[in-house]
Amino acid sequence: MTVNSELLGPCGLYCGVCAIYIAHRDNNRKFKERLVGLYKGSVPGKGTLPGSEGLTIEDIKCRGCQSDEVFIYCRRCPIRGCVNERGYEGCYECDEFPCRYVDAFPMAVGKKVILRAVPYWREVGTEKFVEDEKARYICPECGNRVFRGATRCNRCKASLDLD
Repeated sequence: MTVNSELLGPCGLYCGVCAIYIAHRDNNRKFKERLVGLYKGSVPGKGTLPGSEGLTIEDIKCRGCQSDEVFIYCRRCPIRGCVNERGYEGCYECDEFPCRYVDAFPMAVGKKVILRAVPYWREVGTEKFVEDEKARYICPECGNRVFRGATRCNRCKASLDLD
């Protein structure tokens, strides 16, 4: 298996299953509109992403955390900055994990996944980590690929708890 290094979020959030990446890759305007609402906090019961007040559909674009087109929040993510400054591929290489940046991660689902994924990445290596992250986000009822954080399959509407 060839790993696309642009999709390796240094924090352990594999970009290949990220809603922002998928919406941009598929040029899915309706999905982008939903994501703007989610990140701005207009979806009941969901939090806001810091600095998202002016977020627009045009901002919902990313080709991966290590690409030259990175989502507006991830561009200034302190975890990404720390990992890049230290010359690491990911937090899995750092003896200080979990650190204050992980503790302060603003999205609850993301933080939960980071705390699960980084130790696993450290244990199994990059190729197996990516393979398993891709396999994790598939609806067990119908086999549809879903994104990280999905609570319902967009095809069969089954409830999901994959994170």
